[in-house]
Amino acid sequence: MFYDVVVVGGGPAGSSAASTIVKGGLSVLLIDKSEFPREKCCGDGLTTMALRLSEELGLDILRLDNLEVVDKALIHFPSGRREVFPLPEKGLFAAIVPRAEYDLALIDLARELEVDVRLGHKCSSINFDGERTFLDIEGVGEVETSFVVAADGAWSPVRRSLNLGEDQSRGEWLAFRQYISGIEPDRNDLHVWFEKDLLPGYAWSFPLPDGKANVGFGVLKSKHSSASKTAQLARDLLDRESIFETLGGDIKLEGRQTAWPIPARINSQRLTSGPVIFVGDAAASTDVLTGEGIGQALLTGILAGEAIKSGKDQKTVTSLYEKSVKSHLLADHRMSIALQAVLAHPAGAERALRLASLNQWSRRNFARWMFEDYPRALLFTPKRWKKGIFGSEGACNRKLNL
Repeated sequence: MFYDVVVVGGGPAGSSAASTIVKGGLSVLLIDKSEFPREKCCGDGLTTMALRLSEELGLDILRLDNLEVVDKALIHFPSGRREVFPLPEKGLFAAIVPRAEYDLALIDLARELEVDVRLGHKCSSINFDGERTFLDIEGVGEVETSFVVAADGAWSPVRRSLNLGEDQSRGEWLAFRQYISGIEPDRNDLHVWFEKDLLPGYAWSFPLPDGKANVGFGVLKSKHSSASKTAQLARDLLDRESIFETLGGDIKLEGRQTAWPIPARINSQRLTSGPVIFVGDAAASTDVLTGEGIGQALLTGILAGEAIKSGKDQKTVTSLYEKSVKSHLLADHRMSIALQAVLAHPAGAERALRLASLNQWSRRNFARWMFEDYPRALLFTPKRWKKGIFGSEGACNRKLNL
């Protein structure tokens, strides 16, 4: 059995890669060890970049049942001060949707585009014979392919099977998430708390329909390496005064608490190995400043797909992908690291947020920058400057106006 490309992993990185490649007329097999829909540990937030890329792929994001559109962010400073940061009205700049629903929608889109999707199957081995690549897929058998897109997460079994020797088992960030319900409508906005003991991390409450929300926090592993202390942070999160007062006392816990590591080292992670291209968490592409990864997963998947669609030889394709990733993400990663150093201290975080809240223009554009409408390092990368960048529309603006 032969496919031009085999994609291992059906999350946003894998499904975006598969959908991009199949549009070029190539045969694509996408496998995932899980059945969909499946629960995924995540904050469920879609940034402007994620929304725009979803739209470009052909996903009608507005048709998702549990999509909650966000028009502003309420930021809580280390001092306790709170400011509202509004988003523009033309299009979507931020939204929340459960990952189980979002990932399934991307898988369904790939199917519609005639990607051969096999769920509940995992890759048990990958072998090379000269220029030929073979995968042993449980329940499918041996598959030959020209390229493998490894979208199999932070622990990446494909990466381990290649003995690359990189420590991808622990992320730079640690995150915790809990669904809650019973939030009154006037309280259920998008909140971000820059609590002193979490910096440069933060806590969040991301609204969902019907009085529900995704509540959690993300912290740097280097500052919170103790598992027991992190577990205590999780247990006490909703009892923090600022969070309790904001969400109210009538909330109820929904489902189980979940925690996960987030890899964010795109600057040092190996991106390819022979015919194998790593994307998403397998490429450690998450934004090191915020821990957001859906937009980066979509982007790396699309970039891998575009490189493969070029029809070039293996070495040229992998080189093209690596250059594209570095062009899109490396400068922003370095900027995020620099900003992280500022936000690591309460005084630095307080000054930065006060500066961002000086006036209506600064609040609106800080919100757009925070939700990745602008690249992190835009001011320092003139090649990405273009006319009207500060007035661009969000995603789905045309559909919203119909």
